[in-house]
Amino acid sequence: MRIWSSTGWFRIGTGKEAAMDKKQGYVWYTVWILANVFFLAAGIFFFGDRTDFSFRQKEDSFLIGASYMTMNNEFYKIIGEEIAHRVEAEGDRMVLRDPALDAERQNIQIQEMMDMGIDVLIVTPVDKELLTETLEKAKKRGIFIIVLDTGVQEGELADCTITSDNYRAGELVGEYFLTRHETAKIVVMTHGATKSGQERVQGFLDTVAGKAGMEIVGEIECEGQLEIAMPKLRQMMEEGIRFDSVFCLNDLAGVGAAAALEERHLLDLVDLYGVDASPDSKALIAEGMMAASAAQFPSEIGREAADAVYRLLRGEPVEKDILVPVELITRENVEQFGIDRWQ
Repeated sequence: MRIWSSTGWFRIGTGKEAAMDKKQGYVWYTVWILANVFFLAAGIFFFGDRTDFSFRQKEDSFLIGASYMTMNNEFYKIIGEEIAHRVEAEGDRMVLRDPALDAERQNIQIQEMMDMGIDVLIVTPVDKELLTETLEKAKKRGIFIIVLDTGVQEGELADCTITSDNYRAGELVGEYFLTRHETAKIVVMTHGATKSGQERVQGFLDTVAGKAGMEIVGEIECEGQLEIAMPKLRQMMEEGIRFDSVFCLNDLAGVGAAAALEERHLLDLVDLYGVDASPDSKALIAEGMMAASAAQFPSEIGREAADAVYRLLRGEPVEKDILVPVELITRENVEQFGIDRWQ
């Protein structure tokens, strides 16, 4: 008999068969939820990718513009909520644009916000290089620039850059990886257009690659997206590439990898590692379907960003670069971080 639980479909029974059905149900339930989030985000994009917040405005209110890389990621939603709460409390206004991972669209949308008269631009770049010209224009107009999550090519253009310690995130995962593997054939999932993605992958590779018995057998450019990671890993398996471990630059890619592996009943044979420690990945870790993830703290990033906004507007000094620490989450400590929410 198959029944529905909070972790998906599974068969009532005993032994390995029942456990496998429950595991498959959980992975596909997670993918289903994330896919619905994606299509909801896509609907917002097509039917109105513009969000203007008119809070309790004071007479001389400031206008804050925000462009996050994609709203198809709960991480950016949480950052945005923290900033929006502060803007509302200050009686100012905020306008949000979603470029949906399109670098050209992000440039166009930022130009539109500049024409609206924004005082501060908060941005997570889709592409660290292709944003330079637009940021130079913003700088010439006297607009304060705060860069979040991933840096830009010309760092001096930003008044403040706030990121997780992305290189350390890769290192932490790599150090834990070496405690579990004497030899390994590793696939690495990347997002080369972002500085954060590059730094995480580099931190992992600097820790693991070159060690005796460690072999990087493949690299997948997935843009940090579930719907790209899943079919590309599936294709790699179809090509006969053998691997026993996957390092993912973020947990959306990790969930996509988990689904691709579970299709072939290989999830028990391959170790998955990621960065984010999203609620979905923490649930996978708790169930033993993912080995570890380096935790980011989006609420803290959002609070730091909001503080930077108002320090800049008040003419107060602001740190040029702020690194938010990361922590490793494994099955041993996942309960401490709350499985059903971001930390």
